[in-house]
Amino acid sequence: MLYFSHLLDDEDTKTVINATGMGVESIEFSISENLNCLDEKILSYQKRLKVMNCKNLILHGPFLDLNPMTFDDRIQAVTRQRYEEAYAAAKSLGAKKIVYHSCYVPDFYLLIGWAERMAKFFEEFLADKDDSIEVLMENVLDRQWEPLKETAKRVKHPAFGLCLDIGHAHCYGKEPCEQWVKGLKEDIRHVHVHDNMGKKDSHLALGDGSMDVSAVMRELREIQGCTYTIECSTLDGVMKSYKILKKQLGEN
Repeated sequence: MLYFSHLLDDEDTKTVINATGMGVESIEFSISENLNCLDEKILSYQKRLKVMNCKNLILHGPFLDLNPMTFDDRIQAVTRQRYEEAYAAAKSLGAKKIVYHSCYVPDFYLLIGWAERMAKFFEEFLADKDDSIEVLMENVLDRQWEPLKETAKRVKHPAFGLCLDIGHAHCYGKEPCEQWVKGLKEDIRHVHVHDNMGKKDSHLALGDGSMDVSAVMRELREIQGCTYTIECSTLDGVMKSYKILKKQLGEN
């Protein structure tokens, strides 16, 4: 199943849905102001989704100023609260998955004990939840894939998995992106798709950056049931990436 991020305005989003049949990954509930008036925003977004003819939905959870592995219990409590609010929105809106950032900041946080603390947070977060909504951890500034894999192995809940952002891996990772796919293949359930020149996170269309898209997709094609979200901020970028992604996946 293919999705694209709701970075476009509603009219362009509707245009893409009607042209491609893709689902939407919404960033609406990653914004703290919207979480502050959650019920109101859920109702208004339900109406917008209906107008846009969106039938398949994923949510992107909040991430700014949050940190699941923090040593400060009050910051962890706020992080948990925001994650719960976004999860409630996902449940109300019928989203199939929700994506949360790893929130790792290189050179600021040590990796010693990081995976253990992340796993503990997500085990506690998922303790009262079933597997109807997949809860996925996404790499952002992460330079190495191994801590993500270790976290995924430690979380013993059927709903938990990884979202591999290939643009982030290409830009920030120490190894080529295809190596990230090889290392994380068992735990990847969703992929964020965009390109860049390897120096900054540009969210370009596939083929407009320096990523070896064919090499990455060759590895990704081996993952059964994996879903994809195109994360480009222009209509042309979304449509170009859609055509390339369909071709790479061998879909008509």
